[in-house]
Amino acid sequence: MNTRRMTVAGVMSGTSADGVDVAVVRISPGRLRPRLKLLAHQGFAYPAPLRRAVLAAMNAASISTAELARLNWRLGLEYAQAVSATLDRRKLKIDLVGCHGQTLYHQPRAAAYAGRQFTCTWQAGEAQAIASRVGVPVVSNFRPTDMLAGGQGAPLVPLLDYVLFAETRRGRVLQNIGGIANLTAIPAGAAANGVIAFDTGPGNMVMDALARQLFGKQFDRGGHFAAAGAVLAPVLKQELQNPYYRLKPPRTAGREQFGREYADAFLAACRRHSKRPEDALATATALTAETIVAGYRRHVARLMRGHPVDFIVSGGGARNATLMAMLARRLEPLGCALAASEDFGLPAEAKEAAAFALLAWQTWHRLPGNVPAATGAKRPAILGQVTYA
Repeated sequence: MNTRRMTVAGVMSGTSADGVDVAVVRISPGRLRPRLKLLAHQGFAYPAPLRRAVLAAMNAASISTAELARLNWRLGLEYAQAVSATLDRRKLKIDLVGCHGQTLYHQPRAAAYAGRQFTCTWQAGEAQAIASRVGVPVVSNFRPTDMLAGGQGAPLVPLLDYVLFAETRRGRVLQNIGGIANLTAIPAGAAANGVIAFDTGPGNMVMDALARQLFGKQFDRGGHFAAAGAVLAPVLKQELQNPYYRLKPPRTAGREQFGREYADAFLAACRRHSKRPEDALATATALTAETIVAGYRRHVARLMRGHPVDFIVSGGGARNATLMAMLARRLEPLGCALAASEDFGLPAEAKEAAAFALLAWQTWHRLPGNVPAATGAKRPAILGQVTYA
């Protein structure tokens, strides 16, 4: 199929469940890979009642079908409003929307249910609400096709990472720090099938939970509270024994591993060693830094073959100065130069939304969007479903 230039709005709401990011991207066919130009980006915080509803539904032990139906539609309306507001503000027109949706449950490994063993996932947000309100087709529900091809349905950002950041003489690590932290590693001169990607572990998720419980804040802005605390070494050492960190890539994580229950247990462990809330946040921040660097050291460093490595951070965690300082101290001895995605022309908060704009473009042209080496899928797959206006 002949590809064409399109203007696509990507919509992302991540595991932090703090709001919606919209990125409007012009995507053009290229000789080797598509060319992207970011036209606009805007973030929208969830209204407080909607955020409470999302957090209550995530990995919930029990919730009514009525609540789930209402939440699905409410999210679709929120996404439509976010796209429309971005377009109105910048006086832009689009051809297509790519919407990831809000992950409520992600089970990348087979488990028994009703007499069968299978994997499953669910990203809420009614696509028809977006298509009808915005007036263009919507590509959504990206993960299932990869999972049914034997993959884990994540990470899906590596295609964008490869398109934007692959280099012939430098290795590149693209580290996103959202609720969950995930990296894409691109060795110098690698083809797309030489990319490795996986979730390193908790990103902002545990830090945000502690900031809410201990300080009544949605997050630790700039790492201010963590900077005033001391890392509790015995707690950190114990948490690093979590079996998740021994899994080989591809691997994915979510609130199922590092959500409310984990944060409560983590805080209880911290309180056995210190009553200072700043110490608990410092330890949670160190956990994110340590697991990111451990993931790189164990699974990526050997692939870089002595080339210089740019370690490029995006996501909300890139705004946490304390976390970035911890990463810099740990990565410098490994030969990595820490940078933010803004240094390469892509705002930190725009990256994942831009990725789903690209994936929607791929789907529209019946091109695969997954990177099997990253997700573990047995084959490249065309992702998502198209909903027409």
